[in-house]
Amino acid sequence: MESKELILKTFKDSGKPLKTGEIVEISGVDKKEASKIIKELKEKEVIYSPKRCYYDIK
Repeated sequence: MESKELILKTFKDSGKPLKTGEIVEISGVDKKEASKIIKELKEKEVIYSPKRCYYDIK
């Protein structure tokens, strides 16, 4: 499975906002790569930040 798909699956399965560290821990994706994907998903408005340093799927 591709890193982006793993991260999106992590969001869907969690059911709550997650920090980058939690996303990395659950998905197993490298932290730098995860940060880059999160930034990209946020720009495309697939995810949002309900509070500082937390992200969730729209």
